[in-house]
Amino acid sequence: MDIFSQGDGPLFADPSADRARAFFARKSRALADKVTSVADAVRRLVKDGDYLAIGGFGCDRIPTAVVHEIVRQGKQDLSFADHTATHDFQILCAGNLTGHGRTLARVDAAYVVGLEARGLSPHARRVLESGEVTCTEWTNYALAVRLKAAAMGVPFLPARSMLGTDTFHRSAARAVSCPFTGERLAALPALYPDVAAIHVHEADRFGNCRVRGTTVADLDLARAAKKLIVTCERLIPIDEIRSDPTRTVIPFFCVDAVCEVPFGSFPGNMPYEYFSDETHLCRWLEVERDLEVFRQFLNQYIYGIKDFNDYLQLCGGLPRMQELRQQEFLLHRKTV
Repeated sequence: MDIFSQGDGPLFADPSADRARAFFARKSRALADKVTSVADAVRRLVKDGDYLAIGGFGCDRIPTAVVHEIVRQGKQDLSFADHTATHDFQILCAGNLTGHGRTLARVDAAYVVGLEARGLSPHARRVLESGEVTCTEWTNYALAVRLKAAAMGVPFLPARSMLGTDTFHRSAARAVSCPFTGERLAALPALYPDVAAIHVHEADRFGNCRVRGTTVADLDLARAAKKLIVTCERLIPIDEIRSDPTRTVIPFFCVDAVCEVPFGSFPGNMPYEYFSDETHLCRWLEVERDLEVFRQFLNQYIYGIKDFNDYLQLCGGLPRMQELRQQEFLLHRKTV
């Protein structure tokens, strides 16, 4: 297979399928009780220097509680897959603030800094423009293909994505010839994160998970990650899981920790459960403009509280969550 060219970006994760397989071969597949707190899961499973990947799509079904806890515990020098990331990336960038060290050190960037129609994150932009974070560029599709390769247990997959673009030159992909046709393709290296976090609708205590709505690349992410933290809206009995096994999209043997976190995607949207808190998301964007105001905000909402439940109480508690649940119900009813 001829290599025509390659991108200039550094590769932050080892794409070797053989070394990944050796790791997974040592991983327990026992049907064990994995229920724990978010604080314990992050303390045990997220290490300084790890490669972190986050599930969800934009502000949809993000594991906010896990991202808060990573920043609160002061995890340092993480690599990050910025695949469809919005508010989760914004939170992680809060850890790159003077006095709190450097949460993010390396980013595989696709969609970055923006919170979609809400605007750009001033602090995320500040962090990336500072040069303290090394970036390699990809498309969202390319990162999805990289996770697909890892889930399949191969070191790369070919695609047509990025060829002939500046993104290719800023990536770590390679342009190769197809061994069958001679056509030029992009070879995208497998991405095996050290740890990932995914928020789901329902899970049992062993880690069998159900998701409603779009899953994007999460099913591949669950199989690609060496360690996986799952947060769920509800814990359900295993008998309920067994009553309809076709609804289980992430199996227990992929999961290392299960944390029950109602409203765990707040202020993001959870399909069929609650709408995003647009007021609170806009407040994040506003306070980031002034570093001193932003520090006070972080001390109030992340560093100065015990856990995500305290955060929800500060943001309006159950009455506000019920309002967002009603908004999601009305929106869904209009689209049916």
